[in-house]
Amino acid sequence: MELLQLEFFRNALWAGLLVSIACAVIGTYVVVNRIVFITGGIAHAAYGGIGLGVFLGINPVIGAVIFSLLAAFGMGTVSYNTKQRIDTLIGVMWAVGMAIGVIFADLSQGYTAGLMSYLFGSILTISRTDLILMASLDILVVGITFMFYTQWLSISFDPEFSEIIGLPVKVFYLLLLSLIALTVVMVMRMVGIIMVIALLTIPPAIANRFVASLKGIMILACFLGVIFTVVGMLISFYLNLTSGAMIILVAGVAYSLALWVKP
Repeated sequence: MELLQLEFFRNALWAGLLVSIACAVIGTYVVVNRIVFITGGIAHAAYGGIGLGVFLGINPVIGAVIFSLLAAFGMGTVSYNTKQRIDTLIGVMWAVGMAIGVIFADLSQGYTAGLMSYLFGSILTISRTDLILMASLDILVVGITFMFYTQWLSISFDPEFSEIIGLPVKVFYLLLLSLIALTVVMVMRMVGIIMVIALLTIPPAIANRFVASLKGIMILACFLGVIFTVVGMLISFYLNLTSGAMIILVAGVAYSLALWVKP
């Protein structure tokens, strides 16, 4: 209760709740469609936009949104049109995006050490403005997801049949990757680009072992995400450790334990 009197801790808890909702919904599709590697490529490519934003003197989040969306469309188009060696392309875009971010950071004038917070996260520095942005992205992501829930359900489990009955599979696939890109931008402020994949995949992966329905996975994953966030923040606060890393560590331990439980 003493911690709740601190504004930065309350902001961090709200951020954890908002991020958990988005990660549970989008992360479920990531796990079910087995596109974790593409998600990682999008996340790391976003760092190029952060560096560009700092270089141009604009909000780095704007640059991250642009770069992550471009990466999503690029990777999505290639992965849909060809099923061979897509891992190589993703690896290249992954590395190039990070390199662009580093180069722009080197070319920028003034203090650029704050860029490290986008790599490793800084949940305890989240402001009310960040919360408003997160809430807006949450509404957008969740709203679009449930608007096309039936279509994505069909595409996730039988894309060939979905295409036969006339669903624009490629359009929905690219839209899903675009929502993943927006979620990545929202999550990186909390746990950092390097650990985005873990928060997007671990809660749904655990839920997927015990729940059969897609909606059930989303609900349980959201609940797990909140628990991991709160427990990780409490441990990091009292042990004076990095919050984002501790949240992911708690989630990783939970996943390891879940593997030993009979689904």
